Amino acid sequence: MMNQRRFPILAAALLALAVSTGALAQTAPRAAAPGAQPAPVGNVTGAAAEYRLGSGDAIKITVFQNPDMTLETRVTEAGTISFPLLGAVRVGGLSISEAENRIADGLRKGNFVKQPQVTILVLKVTGNQASVLGQVNQPGRYPLEVADTHLTDLLANARGVATTGGDLLVLTGTRAGKAFRLEIDLPTLFGPNGREQDLIVQNGDVLWVDRFPMIYIYGEVQRPGQIRLERGMTLLQGLAAGGGLTLRGTERGIRVHRKGSDGKVQELKPAMDESLQGGDVIFVRESLF
Repeated sequence: MMNQRRFPILAAALLALAVSTGALAQTAPRAAAPGAQPAPVGNVTGAAAEYRLGSGDAIKITVFQNPDMTLETRVTEAGTISFPLLGAVRVGGLSISEAENRIADGLRKGNFVKQPQVTILVLKVTGNQASVLGQVNQPGRYPLEVADTHLTDLLANARGVATTGGDLLVLTGTRAGKAFRLEIDLPTLFGPNGREQDLIVQNGDVLWVDRFPMIYIYGEVQRPGQIRLERGMTLLQGLAAGGGLTLRGTERGIRVHRKGSDGKVQELKPAMDESLQGGDVIFVRESLF
């Protein structure tokens, strides 16, 4: 009787163990087949773009265990170099790894080296450059040492915008064989969507930093002369920057001379909270009473 009672209990335990083993088999990851590539996990980002050689670049080429093939040379205007045993090799426009592979293939196919390991070191970047002009602290031509040099990187190389510089940046160059020109508001580079405006600079690009806009004030004011136009400056703020009105000045005699799109100067009487524009001339007349 005792064995008969134990048999159903034992069968139930075996059944529960089989069910749990099956559940584990369904949830456990399957072993990868031999030679299969593992599945990617998460988003896979591409590697950063490599620098591409340009004419005038100074490079050093070494071949592992072949010191007699070490060469320091410059890329010609035609984009070629002269390498021992291979002659002229075109490397202009190639990335460093592509140029290394091209030289290695030439040595391998010519039976000069069985398994060549070629290394290229860029000694001086000359072929890929961009210019920074205008109101910057250090204008000039700067090498694009990496392929993803951004507008802000180029501006940093020029030591930033000078105190006389404004907020308007103009980037010119060539894209897809066509002339390219883009005006950029400097503060937007550091805003929420600044990365979209921070373009990648290409060889031959020119960045122009314009001078800050000016307004002019004269007449019955404390400090007549030219004043830097700040962003959103109103007529009232412009008068305050000029030291305010003299005792003989009158608000009723304030006029603003502004050049229109047709080139003609118009005389306006704007409200005190109206914004000024670059080139505006504020005139304060003398009170007649």
